[in-house]
Amino acid sequence: MSEPLPIDRLVQHNGIRRAARAGFIASGSLHFLIAYVIVRIASGLGGNADPSGAMATVASTTDGAVILWAIAVALVPLAAWRLAEAIFGLHPTERGSDPDDASPGNRLKALGLVAIYCSVGYTSVRFAVGSRQPSSEQNSGLSFVLMQSLPGRAALIAVGVVIAVIGGYYAYKGASRRFVDDLTTSGGPVVIMLGVYGYVAEGLVYALTGILVIVAAVRTDPTQAAGLDSAVKTLGATSAGDVLLGFAALGFFAYGLYSFALARWARM
Repeated sequence: MSEPLPIDRLVQHNGIRRAARAGFIASGSLHFLIAYVIVRIASGLGGNADPSGAMATVASTTDGAVILWAIAVALVPLAAWRLAEAIFGLHPTERGSDPDDASPGNRLKALGLVAIYCSVGYTSVRFAVGSRQPSSEQNSGLSFVLMQSLPGRAALIAVGVVIAVIGGYYAYKGASRRFVDDLTTSGGPVVIMLGVYGYVAEGLVYALTGILVIVAAVRTDPTQAAGLDSAVKTLGATSAGDVLLGFAALGFFAYGLYSFALARWARM
């Protein structure tokens, strides 16, 4: 019998799996903070409803820099785990028990999560070292540059389509309860409720984010391509703004709690 590859030994290591699970706790905590910022926006207190807004909230505390570094460090093994899933298929410890785990679509989803975790980790480090420009300002600045040319605007539209599709898939995953396949247990009615509401609400907000990026590219308006923060504030500007912001805040809070459940029951 051939010796297992080093990557096989790594994904089977209990310490590696525990480190990756800790990343779900960091992710859940960030969702709580984004929910908090959304509530502040609904209350007229302002803020940026995106990871940079969450980081700014942490940075304002006494031990903010330490917490920010801890978040960044906790996300590293989770990003590495998702990279392993992108290469070898989902749930690598199960050794391919489900052939669909290694499908191109699932590999791409895992790779997308790698990009998200790396982006959030980078933002955490940026705020920890004192560079605290909101992500919405960075996104608007980059969008302005891209909008100066037709290829740039086309690239923005493509990015918007991808974000909108991902958001739509999240909403579908929640409504159809497909997220249960990611768990080692059904989790019971509470976890199911958190997953459904969290996925649907967050998915719809991200779908709106993608749509706004597309609209911004068509209208050459970089202010609408500011990312998640732009979508949240667009909801708040409607006649039912308080209700919609409450829906969004509860959705991010629910997904944060669901992330804590993933730390315990996620299939690895």
